[in-house]
Amino acid sequence: MLEKTKGIVLQSIKYSDSGIIVHLYTEKFGRQSALIRGLRNKKSGKHGNAFQPLFILDLEMYYKPSREIQLLKEFSLTHPFYNISSDIRKSTAAMFLSEVLSSVLGEETSNPGMFSYIENSIIWFEGAEDDFINFHISFLIGLCRYLGIEPGRKKNADEMFFDLRNGRFLSIPPLHGDYADENTSAIIWQFMNSSVSGSGSISLSGKTRNETLETLIKYFSFHLPSLRNIRSLDVLREVFS
Repeated sequence: MLEKTKGIVLQSIKYSDSGIIVHLYTEKFGRQSALIRGLRNKKSGKHGNAFQPLFILDLEMYYKPSREIQLLKEFSLTHPFYNISSDIRKSTAAMFLSEVLSSVLGEETSNPGMFSYIENSIIWFEGAEDDFINFHISFLIGLCRYLGIEPGRKKNADEMFFDLRNGRFLSIPPLHGDYADENTSAIIWQFMNSSVSGSGSISLSGKTRNETLETLIKYFSFHLPSLRNIRSLDVLREVFS
């Protein structure tokens, strides 16, 4: 059946001499893979640069629920993602976040709330001029809600240690030892109380930003076993240090 939907690019890999298989998170069908034939054939008129990490596409595909790889008929960019592709800081963050999403988005059914959150965040990120330095951290914290691992809210002001295993703030460090120190816990709390667009006002040194990100990745790994080693993490650390 020919279906139309929007899709967010997670990853693309070469397939045959002129085609690619692209992994997408779609609005109507959740996580999907699709085959695009003749993409790298100059005579085809198709453009492979549309399949960069986190680009949002309008798709027309021959969808069959039982098929592992869908066949894509038409595609076009929903927005002109110039900044994400041309700014090294944005393209690096996009590569990192697409790797994380590729690992943690396992469902094949639609989740409109999650799709809307990811889409709106990407559109803001593309348009942001100078206040996106903390975007990747804020995005991951906001994503927790849709993945079912949202940290619990503080109940008292003296809860200064974030327990990574149980996703809650405690007044004393837990015995198991997997927790964030007071400074990192306070920063995570700041992000939990800030929007993506307001996260740029959280002042962090490069070292502190990286430490906070590493703590979040560790938190994700406790609760999402599918999270694999993120290859782009080292590059991200260097660019945002």
